[in-house]
Amino acid sequence: MRSEELGVRQQATGNGQRTELEVKDSKLNAQHSYLHSRPRRLRKSEVMRKLVRETVLHPSQFIAPIFIHEKREVEIPISSMPGIYQFSLDRALKYIENMQAKEIKSFIVFGIPERKDSKATSAWDERGIIQRANKKIKECFSDILLINDTCLCEYMSHGHCGVIQDSDVLNDPTLEILQKIAISQAASGADIIAPSGMMDGMVAAIRSALDENKFQDVAIMSYAVKYASSFYGPFREAAESTPEFGDRKTYQMDPPNKKEAIREALLDEKEGADFLMVKPAIPYLDIISAVKEKINLPLVAYNVSGEYSMVKAAAQNGWLDEDKVILEMLTSIKRAGADVIISYFAGDVSRITNDIR
Repeated sequence: MRSEELGVRQQATGNGQRTELEVKDSKLNAQHSYLHSRPRRLRKSEVMRKLVRETVLHPSQFIAPIFIHEKREVEIPISSMPGIYQFSLDRALKYIENMQAKEIKSFIVFGIPERKDSKATSAWDERGIIQRANKKIKECFSDILLINDTCLCEYMSHGHCGVIQDSDVLNDPTLEILQKIAISQAASGADIIAPSGMMDGMVAAIRSALDENKFQDVAIMSYAVKYASSFYGPFREAAESTPEFGDRKTYQMDPPNKKEAIREALLDEKEGADFLMVKPAIPYLDIISAVKEKINLPLVAYNVSGEYSMVKAAAQNGWLDEDKVILEMLTSIKRAGADVIISYFAGDVSRITNDIR
């Protein structure tokens, strides 16, 4: 049989010989060279997908918000946030116990006082709701991380985050009140102070006050990049902090701005913050990513009330698979660069992630 019929006829090449079969294979490979890279190999099975998974959620990286009030009711449901409540102190303790069983060990507490005034005096009252809650929580739980929201809006009669004069929020007089609140919260047991009012210099002022009062070990989690967002509506019901007039656009950030977010984050890092936060999360994933590239501190993202309520409403109407959407949403926040996530879904994380482990 002739050699060409066997497909092995030799062809001369510059410095050597190749068979006709090799020539044919070479042409075929050239035509389909992209098939040498097959990313689907790494998606072949669930075991393979888990092996190469880049972003992993764990309950230890989540902070659960708690709303504690001074009223007599054991728990008051938040109509715009299904499953979320204002708790009395005794009920809040039971909630923390239940969350610990779900592997959640970190909590941010928002106080809702019965008495409000124009100076937020109940915010630093040693008998205030936050102060009493801190002491009782620490008495009952030795192994949790207790964070206090350090702001004035829940305690001010007008609902704004600072001292008001002629309808304007005054920055520097507000800093003095924030210092009093921070000292009071630290003295009653807070592990982390979390100023959220977006006042210029708030981190430096609080750090100075804490250090001068021998609370050097109390950390600061700054709401460094907090936008004037429309996603806060349900929270204002939960915290009873809707402004009586105007809005918060003169101190919270303008949503179109990105460079300003970097500037705010770097300023708070320089002033002595231990954590930096971006709020909200989902509409600002690009901001989370941009800030993460510039800072050297743990980055927190707040998955806010509006983000929670949208998922709940859609799920209740049967439009979305709630658990799958929660997992995808929280993963996107982590993937964007958040080290820690504050979320009303924190209690769901252990159950959902256990289902896919």
